[in-house]
Amino acid sequence: MHKSHTSGELRRDHIGQTVKLAGWVNRRRDHGGLIFIDLRDRWGVTQVVSDPESAAAAHELLNTVRNEFVLQVTGVVRERPEGQTNENLSTGEIELVATDVKILNASKTPPFEINEDSNVDEKVRLKYRYLDLRRERMRRNLVLRSEVTTYIRNYLANEGFIEVETPILFKTTPEGARDYLVPSRVHPGKFYALPQSPQQLKQMLMVAGVEKYFQIARCFRDEDQRGDRQPEFTQLDMEMSFVERDDVTQLLEDLMTNMIEEVCDKPIMQKPWPRITYADAMDRFGEDRPDLRFEMYLKDVTAICRDTGFKVFDGAPMVKGINAEGCGATYSRKQIDALTKFVQQHGAKGLAWLRIDEDGYKSSFAKFLSEEKIGEMVAALDGKPGDLLLFIADKAEVANDVLARLRKRFGVELGLADPNVLACCWVIDFPMFMWNEDETRWDPSHHLFTSPMPDSIPLLDTDPGAAVGSQYDMVINGYETAGGSIRIHNRALQEKVFKLIGLEDDVAQERFGHMLEAFEYGTPPHGGIAPGIDRLVMLLAGEPNIREVIAFPKSQQATDIMAGAPSVVEDHQLVELHVGILDEDE
Repeated sequence: MHKSHTSGELRRDHIGQTVKLAGWVNRRRDHGGLIFIDLRDRWGVTQVVSDPESAAAAHELLNTVRNEFVLQVTGVVRERPEGQTNENLSTGEIELVATDVKILNASKTPPFEINEDSNVDEKVRLKYRYLDLRRERMRRNLVLRSEVTTYIRNYLANEGFIEVETPILFKTTPEGARDYLVPSRVHPGKFYALPQSPQQLKQMLMVAGVEKYFQIARCFRDEDQRGDRQPEFTQLDMEMSFVERDDVTQLLEDLMTNMIEEVCDKPIMQKPWPRITYADAMDRFGEDRPDLRFEMYLKDVTAICRDTGFKVFDGAPMVKGINAEGCGATYSRKQIDALTKFVQQHGAKGLAWLRIDEDGYKSSFAKFLSEEKIGEMVAALDGKPGDLLLFIADKAEVANDVLARLRKRFGVELGLADPNVLACCWVIDFPMFMWNEDETRWDPSHHLFTSPMPDSIPLLDTDPGAAVGSQYDMVINGYETAGGSIRIHNRALQEKVFKLIGLEDDVAQERFGHMLEAFEYGTPPHGGIAPGIDRLVMLLAGEPNIREVIAFPKSQQATDIMAGAPSVVEDHQLVELHVGILDEDE
């Protein structure tokens, strides 16, 4: 070994020992007669000092090194002089007096500072990702991610789960996004698909009698990028036989609670986790992934606003509002205009506002309503002097979506969403189907294999829109971090769902015939869930997007800037795969 100890290991107990360290020059300081080097490796930093009188050769060599040179340093551990300890370092009470130094590799000047968390353009960071990963912030994120997956594996093994790998090359099936396709060389004109999730395969494992399965699974979706998405991502894939909804959610809640308390210093806001119905989440938060760190609930005032004579309210299917407490006294008209522009960018026609002063109201609409109606609206939103009430009049989906976005904006602007706590909850009782007006058919709200709740099964024949699915979502700080359901395990019920969503028999057989046949061989009731590892670690690390917790992520344009992927391939490779490329004009 090039080292006897790590650079984060040495303490007072090592004083007087001769040790050998190896790592990168984190910082170099020349104090005239003495040279100080902070030597860094994955575990920490140790201060190295060289004295020309005691080790001339080592001192001379250290005089030539620069940041990010890779060194091997042999020396004697000693106590730092009085008043020179560094409480910010685990090794801050000692230093290593160099007796021998070797340069294992030199370094060019890096394109950005590695020994500080400076603001560097993300494209530059991604191009030099191997340097970016040397920085302390990124090192912490990689270690945290490893701790999370290690804890998960150990926990589930103790619960009787076995880890089973499923294929990366599989069959193309619709799961809500475009597939990444892989052409087959030996089967011309046919393609594999990279799995959007191992959904069908884990259900096949339940048919196989595995009963408790998990996998840290790689998944692939060809969809537009955003801060919490990547073309390839990692999820904890789980499936269990002979379970009901509460069995799955309780197991995962226990796993996540214990894991968070083990690897993260952020407290969980409420235990046990709240369980919120989909209807309640939409009513109070306007979305099915509510951020529970603050209130600012949405309030439906449609009934109050009927027959007011104000066309904006009278003609709207829904009028809904929120109370930005205290903002009436602090927000200028310019800021309110910025909020109006914000809601219009997200699909609303406009924003109705009312500011409550000590002596009355200032509003964009108060002159159109009676004092009695205004008083009812203020009371419905618990308004008081100094508050700013904001209303959207539109279709329910628009009003909910826009107000949910406004609520999140206020959560950040007003400091209501504490970044140092984790508000976890379950959202349950989702509608089984959503009506697709354009296609005039029912679409599954989760995926094709979600089972209705037992008392909703008869509704599939009479009123599919009223059926409740067995889906459950794990939500943390306003992010959906896991989705799951109890699955259909009966061929007749699965075929009924296929028919409801407009899947013809021959198409269903071609795409899912293997599953339908498997369901005739004693398939047990089963269900599962799949937490997203990237998104989960992002929240635990307090990072703004998942690229910060993935070693080699794709950019916002789904490219690997470091390696230059995707890239052009040679013509002979395309010929072997029986693939041709069309010109853009073709």
